[in-house]
Amino acid sequence: MARRKLTGLHILLTGASSGIGRELAIQLIEQGADIIAVARRADRLQQLADTIQRPEQFTYLVADVTNPADRQRAIAECQQRWGGLDVLINNAGSGAIGPFSTADEARLRRVMEVNFFAPVELTRLALPLLRRGTQPIIVNVSSVLAHRGVPQKTEYCASKFALHGFSDALRAELAKDKIDVLLVSPSTTATEFFDKVEGDLQKPHGRFGARSAAYVASAAIRALRAGRHEVILSTGGRLLVWLDRLCPPLADRLVAWWG
Repeated sequence: MARRKLTGLHILLTGASSGIGRELAIQLIEQGADIIAVARRADRLQQLADTIQRPEQFTYLVADVTNPADRQRAIAECQQRWGGLDVLINNAGSGAIGPFSTADEARLRRVMEVNFFAPVELTRLALPLLRRGTQPIIVNVSSVLAHRGVPQKTEYCASKFALHGFSDALRAELAKDKIDVLLVSPSTTATEFFDKVEGDLQKPHGRFGARSAAYVASAAIRALRAGRHEVILSTGGRLLVWLDRLCPPLADRLVAWWG
């Protein structure tokens, strides 16, 4: 991956109404990028628009990334506004917590639709525009749980593992086209994620030590600028990943105890 400047880059960002997506929009515009922000909640997008200091660099689209027609609308907006695309940030996400044995197929399908199928299909649609872009890159916002599964989050882990595999394979496939792929893997982040997650939230589920959305967004942008392929955004997350690689049985015991 090449180092890149953000000034003047054209960015399509999903999941922009709150949390990491909202902070990404604010910080990227502060650094000179032009953004089309996509989310389902019109009121939150308008609040974000009112916060932006450079409104001429910001447009929003009320859309659901799991809806094929809405994905087409987002790409059409990029085509009409810019004629191409430099950066696609797949940030929209959904979670589920609780025992796999008591969950149902519908919950699994909802999580996979948001966390895997939607970014994959939006990426497919965006490729022709990215091929016309300046230092084009796809940024997939994932999770440390894309690297190591844990109890009580089976569906979420599966969806993020799928996104991880997709990112690695696509990076190799698109190398000849000079389109980069960055996988961003935060640990627990202080956002509305747990307010919207499906399942049993009686347990704290690792919220202790959560990073702020602003921190995660800033670290993701540094990785984007620096030309990284993958970044895990916490020391604990990196230690867990390395433990899993070096001694999988010990990692199994640790996450079973923690869960």
